[in-house]
Amino acid sequence: MSTGEIVTLMRGGITQILELIAPCLIAALIVGLIVAIFQAVTSIQEQTLTFLPKLLTILIVLALLGGVMFSNLGQYTVALFSRIPDFAK
Repeated sequence: MSTGEIVTLMRGGITQILELIAPCLIAALIVGLIVAIFQAVTSIQEQTLTFLPKLLTILIVLALLGGVMFSNLGQYTVALFSRIPDFAK
C-alpha cells in the first residue's frame, strides 16, 4: 500500500464525514443564529434557551435525511470493504 493510497483513503473518509454532518451542523447554526438574534432583541440572556431548539432541529434533520445519510455511509463502507483484498497486495 503506497502513501498515495493512504492519502486517498483518508481524504475519502474525511469527505464522507463532512457530507454526513454538514446538514445537521448547518441547520443547528441557522437555528442558533435565529435564537441569538431573538435573545439580543428581547434582552433575554438565558443560556439554556438555545439548547432545545437546536436539539429539535437536529432530530428533525436526522428524521428527514437520515435514510439518505446512512445509505451513503453504507455504500461507502461496502466500497471500502471491497477494496480490502487490494490493500493486502
